[in-house]
Amino acid sequence: MLFAQTARKYSNEFMNIGVDAASLGMSSAVVGHTSDVNSSYWNPAGLVQIEDNQLSLMHSSYFANIANYNYIAFAKPLDSRSTIAVSFIRFGVDDILDTTQLIDEQGNVNYDRINLFSAADYALTFSYARKLPITGINYGVNAKVIRRIIGDFASSWGFGLDVGIQFESNDWKFGLMARDITTTFNTWAIDADRLQDIKDAIPGQNQEEPEATELTLPKLQLGMSKLFTFNYDYTLRTEVDVICRFEENNDVISSSVVSINPALGLEFGYTDLVFFRAGVGNFQNELQIDNSESLTFQPNFGVGFKYNGIYIDYAFTDIGDQSAALYSNVFSLKIDLSIFR
Repeated sequence: MLFAQTARKYSNEFMNIGVDAASLGMSSAVVGHTSDVNSSYWNPAGLVQIEDNQLSLMHSSYFANIANYNYIAFAKPLDSRSTIAVSFIRFGVDDILDTTQLIDEQGNVNYDRINLFSAADYALTFSYARKLPITGINYGVNAKVIRRIIGDFASSWGFGLDVGIQFESNDWKFGLMARDITTTFNTWAIDADRLQDIKDAIPGQNQEEPEATELTLPKLQLGMSKLFTFNYDYTLRTEVDVICRFEENNDVISSSVVSINPALGLEFGYTDLVFFRAGVGNFQNELQIDNSESLTFQPNFGVGFKYNGIYIDYAFTDIGDQSAALYSNVFSLKIDLSIFR
């Protein structure tokens, strides 16, 4: 049997949402300076900066609480030069009404025939990071297992790799994160009987079985960061990132070969205890009703608190459309497990 393979612009898009309220508050401009357990997502090279075991948890809701996004990660230094981590993501919409059996064989509407199902995406990531013999250069690798389930209609398995590099020189930090360098693929298994239930529900729609395999194109994110200290108690971390997708879309710079989108993040800290964050990113050329284009962007805000190895962070963000109704409150918790020793 031959399977069609399609490179999709939005395949495994849940993996691009991001983790950690501190990072989201800076509009995801963090690949240059990330240096904790959440580096397993943003840039695994940053894992080598961890001095002890760390645990991270995050929850957020999207689309007016219709979809839930949950994340957990654990990182452990192996020695002074290398670190491992494992993380798990679930993004899902639960309790969806299945009305395919609403009308019985006699043509009667029977609400008892309505069932509930979930559409959920899962990602399990294994990370390894190591310091190179060259001072200031670190690298990291992610191996990802993707599982996507749409009730009993269809399910898929996917696999992919990420590679990250960080370099530090004269208080400047630089990072490169290459996602899906192997063009992460998903292989779908579609239930033929369940497909038949919806095949003719809308004339002209759902007439053919979808492609069995889809590919996720690579994406690069480059970052440059610097930390400024004022009067010992005040700090300002700045980072500018450039996100490159190998596709044509509505990014502020776009061509048939690559699309480029900048992001800027700021973090103001006081006595390494309280943090205020802001960022701007997701610049888009949006087409209006009159066929004119306007430039839009996504602002993010956040705050954080740190005490004795416990970090509590909050971000106010959305997924890019600037609709106030769809803005989300994101909370995350990070614990340096050395506090229990």
